[in-house]
Amino acid sequence: MVEPNPNLHFLSTFEGAEEERFPDDEQAILNHVNDKVAAKASLGELMDFLFGAVQELYPCDRIGLAFLDDEGRRIVSHWTKALYEPLLLTPGYGEDLAHSSLRTVIHSACARIIYDLERYEEEHPMSASTRLLVREGVRSSMTCPLMVEDRALGVLFLSAREPKVYTPYHARLWRALAERISQAVEKAWRIEQLTAANQAYNEVLAFVSHELKNPVASMITDARVLLDGYLGDLAPRQMQKLERLIKKGGYLLDLIGEYLDLARMEGGSLSLNAAPVSLTDEVLEAAFEIVQPQFQERGMSLERAYPAVPAPVTCDPSLLKIVLVNLLGNASKYGREGGLVRMRYERLPDSFRVSVWNEGPGFPAEERPRLFRKFSRLQSPELKARKGTGVGLYTSWRIVHLHGGRMDATSQQGSWAEFSLEIPQPLPEGAA
Repeated sequence: MVEPNPNLHFLSTFEGAEEERFPDDEQAILNHVNDKVAAKASLGELMDFLFGAVQELYPCDRIGLAFLDDEGRRIVSHWTKALYEPLLLTPGYGEDLAHSSLRTVIHSACARIIYDLERYEEEHPMSASTRLLVREGVRSSMTCPLMVEDRALGVLFLSAREPKVYTPYHARLWRALAERISQAVEKAWRIEQLTAANQAYNEVLAFVSHELKNPVASMITDARVLLDGYLGDLAPRQMQKLERLIKKGGYLLDLIGEYLDLARMEGGSLSLNAAPVSLTDEVLEAAFEIVQPQFQERGMSLERAYPAVPAPVTCDPSLLKIVLVNLLGNASKYGREGGLVRMRYERLPDSFRVSVWNEGPGFPAEERPRLFRKFSRLQSPELKARKGTGVGLYTSWRIVHLHGGRMDATSQQGSWAEFSLEIPQPLPEGAA
């Protein structure tokens, strides 16, 4: 495969295939890895062993392992080790695969060499992962896909703090090593996934039991008080009880709605019914009407910024309304009481962008990789204290991705947070 960019080289499956046999010393190391790797009890042990083994083959200051996630839509860092500190691109960091050159590595099952990462950053200024690696001091990298029976599992990264240290020969050697460990990596990873899934399942059960049982029990108790006539005819005290019932019932319905939306996606029944619509009327204002009571309860105000004469956009208004209800609801829940929320809608040359900004505690930069992930909640004390499921943002991310778009989040901790979505116009063919 010939690459027009001399700083970026993709090594196809067939390139250099005639050099299947390596020199005896390198072949011995490959055989040693092949013999030992399957015996490692965990993925961490396996990767620690690999990090030591590759030191004998070529320059290696950093090694990383990332897996495909969300049905191949995202690549997520899972394990990293380096000869230096600090590490800025750490496990848990994820990026959309659609906007990364890793898409070629995975879909074409080829190796990739970046000879000069600083130059690559200049050429790809939107690549946040490259920016982090350059800040770590990484200057060249080599990447190979992990393939198991023609299935892409993830990628292995090898990095050095000097530019231009890797060659196509190194890439062939790295690819041969990746082929030897792919099955062992998948086995160890699946075991980790099963363990984590079982833990998450138990946590969800505990959460649902606690969050649903207590409000329902309280509503039943209140209803019985009214039924038994302890409060007499309708009076202020009775109305207070009814208001409490309505409030708790609304909270319960919100929880149920989030899990129903998630169930639709997880069950594969979520489809895009796109049509030209007025985004202002059918999505933005319709969503705010739903959450307006929450704004009023917390004394918060909404500032709007819309195009003067907005043209129709193509989207699924019912699904995007779910996204905006979530973003506005989060702004009212996590924002400063009595604070300001800004909702901005912009028409760009080939897309439209909507953002929701709120005054409030924001979130620390290191917590950002946890956003838009299923059942994941931010761990900072101010945010963790607020009730939530970790489902809403993930649901929103999936809906925006269904439109072929992307979501982002920025924050200044202690001051503000902003969540945004951008959807191409027209929608990509076969957006899903």
